[in-house]
Amino acid sequence: MPYADLHVHTTRSDGSLELGDVPEAARAASVSVVAVTDHDRLQPFSRPIVERDGLPIVHGIELRVEPAAGERVDLLGYGVEPTPDLEAECERIQRDRRERGRRIVERVEDRLGIDLDIGIEEGIGRPHVARAIDDHPESGYDYEGAFDDLIGDDGPCFVGRSVPSFETGRRLLAAACEIVSLAHPLRYGDPEAALELTADLDAVEYEYPYGREIDPAPVERAIERHDLLVTGGSDAHDDRLGRAGLDEDEFRALGLA
Repeated sequence: MPYADLHVHTTRSDGSLELGDVPEAARAASVSVVAVTDHDRLQPFSRPIVERDGLPIVHGIELRVEPAAGERVDLLGYGVEPTPDLEAECERIQRDRRERGRRIVERVEDRLGIDLDIGIEEGIGRPHVARAIDDHPESGYDYEGAFDDLIGDDGPCFVGRSVPSFETGRRLLAAACEIVSLAHPLRYGDPEAALELTADLDAVEYEYPYGREIDPAPVERAIERHDLLVTGGSDAHDDRLGRAGLDEDEFRALGLA
């Protein structure tokens, strides 16, 4: 198991793990440090790293941004000390998320003729809707089927959302975070284009559970070319931490603790 899992989501965005249960999940996975990186949402932490039940928790955030050309990507900020500008942008994004969530739910309910009985709350994302669909067997869709056939990017119930530009997101995170990293670079349709963005970042997520055979060479080239730090994590949306992450030396090299 890795020493540090630096990509974990909670119920404050689209994870199923309560923030208060992170220490127990980390102990179960023999993980010594966790970064909570909820989507577009800050944590109720007073410092860049806090300790909860003996576990150091890095205040992190995952922010989706849109480059001037190419597909949207996700940035990971670590060691957050919120600025008024970042707080304002997160509030704007959360308002947009709630409106988007409401519209997706309405489309699904109209299409399937069911009441999903889901609250439109802060942090809502498509996984919440997919879980609600899965909870209704009469819908004919499970969690994966909901994404594949209804709410995925090409689905009939999909609704897009407003995200900041890459430059705006990078600037906001750079002002508030100790490290800004590109998340899961080999998940994008054009990894090379995504990796070009690391010229303006501090780090790249090198360790990640892609669930398939991957060639890390493009990431390694970017690390060497731009003198990048490496981050890593499981991208956990449940309580199973430690599927990917950093060893202790790699974590210490980040200078977060």
